[in-house]
Amino acid sequence: MSAVLESMNPDAAPLAAPLPEKRARSERLASQGVTLSNGKPRLRAFLLAVLPPVLGLGLLVLLWQILSLNNSSFPSPAVTFAEAVRMFADPFYRNGPNDQGIGWNILASLKRVALGFGLAAAVGIPLGFLIGRFSFLAGMFNPIISLLKPVSPLAWLPIGLLVFKSADPAAIWSIFICSIWPMIVNTASGVQRVPQDYMNVAHVLQLSEWKIFTKILLPSVLPTMLTGVRLAIGTAWLVIVAAEMLTGGVGIGFWVWDEWNNLNVPHIIIAIVVIGVVGLVLELALVALAKAFTYEQAGT
Repeated sequence: MSAVLESMNPDAAPLAAPLPEKRARSERLASQGVTLSNGKPRLRAFLLAVLPPVLGLGLLVLLWQILSLNNSSFPSPAVTFAEAVRMFADPFYRNGPNDQGIGWNILASLKRVALGFGLAAAVGIPLGFLIGRFSFLAGMFNPIISLLKPVSPLAWLPIGLLVFKSADPAAIWSIFICSIWPMIVNTASGVQRVPQDYMNVAHVLQLSEWKIFTKILLPSVLPTMLTGVRLAIGTAWLVIVAAEMLTGGVGIGFWVWDEWNNLNVPHIIIAIVVIGVVGLVLELALVALAKAFTYEQAGT
């Protein structure tokens, strides 16, 4: 079209060509199904991202409502929501050691998870590097890991009570012992998958072990190691709820069990939702961390 216009009017200035960066952006958006001139693909992408989760949650609420209609002892979504509004209006009240707001219980559980998980990371990640780096240590620790990894985390709770003589350290011990295995296994697996060519170059350059660790192993193993961390934090949050049910004290697990003893079913349902939301937030935080440290090839 521009050539025809130029032939009809030779004195007219040639039409400006689209800027390369704008054309590249348009092509990239078009490959994703989004166009700048038409809003339909963009609206369709938005609906595909939002509509399925909304429908899924709606189906869950519908099944919940049907269950409450057929069982008078089971609270309806409306009753549970009204109780949740009342509860979260003051989540940090204190009326005694066994009567505290749900906020204090969540913080107590997160504190135990942070301590147990932090200790597991401090021990498990370095041990995973050593097992993956040295075959002698791998042969030494692999049978122990294979033997102890399948054991249920709650089976370790009596050992913790016997050793520490207190419920709180025993719960932290249970988190530690269940969180350490994914970090050890994934870190060691990542070290063992480092290309041998990298290690050969390190030997030729006579790099020290510290240089090999910081320049070769750590950048290569980081994504795999963070996958183990993600698995460990999910397991730790599952374990703390069960451990607190058995040990008592302040915590979201003990709070659920205490509400069951009081036959307060709406509070139990609220606690289940809170546990799921907190676990989801922890998972998303570690996914974001893993993406930030994942190396991808340019142009992909």
